[in-house]
Amino acid sequence: MAKLQLSVAMGDYDRTRALLDGRVQIDGVDPVYMTLYPEEMFFRAMRSQEFDICELSFSSYTVKTANGDCPYIAVPVFLSRAFRHTSIYVRKDRIRKPEDLKGKRIGVPEYQLSANVWARAILQDDYGVHPEDVTWVRGGIETPGRPEKIPLKLPAGVRLESAPEDTTISDMLDRGEIDGFMAPRPPSAHVLANPNVGWLFDDPTATAKDYYKRTRVFPIMHVVGVRKTLAEQHPWLPGAVFKAFSQSKAAALEALSDTSATKVTLPFVEEQLKAAREAMGDDYWSYGVAPNRQTLETFLRHHHSQGLSSRHLTVEELFHPATYESYVI
Repeated sequence: MAKLQLSVAMGDYDRTRALLDGRVQIDGVDPVYMTLYPEEMFFRAMRSQEFDICELSFSSYTVKTANGDCPYIAVPVFLSRAFRHTSIYVRKDRIRKPEDLKGKRIGVPEYQLSANVWARAILQDDYGVHPEDVTWVRGGIETPGRPEKIPLKLPAGVRLESAPEDTTISDMLDRGEIDGFMAPRPPSAHVLANPNVGWLFDDPTATAKDYYKRTRVFPIMHVVGVRKTLAEQHPWLPGAVFKAFSQSKAAALEALSDTSATKVTLPFVEEQLKAAREAMGDDYWSYGVAPNRQTLETFLRHHHSQGLSSRHLTVEELFHPATYESYVI
């Protein structure tokens, strides 16, 4: 039987490298890999469904799934995860603590980005700052005029306005025209040189470690989607995708543990790896539904309460049925 020739769009990460270089194969698939930045990949996937298998924004996927018009079905492969305490920058000359954001203006590149769902969840659950407590200003980080990828119907109490057409939220933060900035990327480099601009949390790593210790939540940003029409024609395909991505991640972790010559260009990798395992367990970057149910349920609760998903989805609605269980030997 001939293999399926499928396009696969994903980021170039250590956890996808074994797929890209061919050490790990997707059973039954002859892939054409494209490594793209998230903004381009998500825009092309959601606007014109260009890829057969694709890394997807968890938030955009949840919006479309709740609406019943998502062209992809996800598998529980979480290519991007991050504690989003580092995604909130503020004017330090007027914001001293998270509660000071009430009544203020926060810039966002898109309201529905997964990173922003998690950052708002942190502000709400831990500091009592709700989405309706601030004014949200949407604009590009580096280029003016960035639109939302998908249309949104936000609750009446949420105030979302557009930045002026000729400016970015980075420049607005630099000039003090907004009080905060929330995004998966930092503001422009020249803004970070402003002594009045900095992270909301002075020690975001310590704050994130405390958050995980209390909640056992390691935020999920991206999932992997398979075109629904292909999954219907080839019910074995989602399971094969999950298997291959899991094997690729395992190869990355094995290489990371080999510190005879460090595989990433960063000092203290061995110490950081030890600390991550001690705090979060050996499978600290887990794939699959079972070890991530609490994180998934937390995201779905906030996604709906923030007015992004039209209904409160259950975890069972998110992923292809073949990926909830796996064989054992």
